[in-house]
Order: sequence, then structure tokens, then C-alpha cells
Amino acid sequence: MMDQGVIGSIFTVIVFVSFIGIVIWAFSSRNKKKFDEAANLPFADEEDSQPAKNNKQES
Repeated sequence: MMDQGVIGSIFTVIVFVSFIGIVIWAFSSRNKKKFDEAANLPFADEEDSQPAKNNKQES
């Protein structure tokens, strides 16, 4: 029926199509705003955590 070569070929095509779908999704312009906001989250966290650290040290 299906030997290892056919199964490997089908798996390769499925992985390739999934990869292309992820690349298209990641670089689509309608996701740019969400990704830009997510990219800046670590910097916003540092600003919020500074006063909390100072309060812990004082008490």
C-alpha cells in the first residue's frame, strides 16, 4: 500500500504547506499592529516594575 517513501513525502508536503501558512500569517499587514504592541511589552513591564521594587526595598 504506502511505503515509507510515500509517507515521508506526504509528511514533507504537509510541513512545507504549514510553514508557508505561518510565514504568510506572520508577515500579513493586518497583524502588524498586534505584533508591534507585543514586541514592546517587555519594555512596558520594566517601567511598571521599577516602583514596585523600590517599595519592597524601603519597607
